[in-house]
Amino acid sequence: MATHTNRGDRVATDRRTAILEGAARLIARRGVRGLRVEELAAEAGVSAALIYYHFKDRAGILLRTLEFIGDRAERYTAERCDGSTPDRHRRELEQSFLLELQDLPEVRENSIAWGELRASAVFDPALRGDLAQAGAAWAHEVAGLLGAVLPVASATALAESAERLTALLEGLSMRWLSGVLSLEHAQELIVEAIAVETGRPSEGEN
Repeated sequence: MATHTNRGDRVATDRRTAILEGAARLIARRGVRGLRVEELAAEAGVSAALIYYHFKDRAGILLRTLEFIGDRAERYTAERCDGSTPDRHRRELEQSFLLELQDLPEVRENSIAWGELRASAVFDPALRGDLAQAGAAWAHEVAGLLGAVLPVASATALAESAERLTALLEGLSMRWLSGVLSLEHAQELIVEAIAVETGRPSEGEN
């Protein structure tokens, strides 16, 4: 009986994941306004009724997709530097940003979908609270990484630095994805910005 129940839970989880993956793809391709439940059902290979069962309405789909995008970003940026060199914390900080600038399908899709959700919030106040919460959580994580590099910095200074760096990364990501910047140049710029924020020379400086 327990095995049957566990199998049913896995199936339900797999279906929810398929729906959220489909929603992220559709938002990345067509924007938030282009997300239609019927098309999402076809994209995910499920019925529209099942989508409503799991997510209630379109607002619920958007909220869970935002959370899904955040969770997926946490997974592909979870890699940390090995060793205990004096510069390890700074390299971990750099790596957490550089892993957001990878030419990989899930990274590109995540970045585009995040940008589409953020742009839609300009016209849809209902999205603003959830986006603000997600952005604050990201900035808080970055502030923690900065704190390891700058242990004597105040919480306010770390929070402000984190806001600047995350905002810059969002802008660089969109410029790279739209072809305005090369990936390599976007990566160089974020590393240089981290060097400025931490008060240390970047690799290219003498």
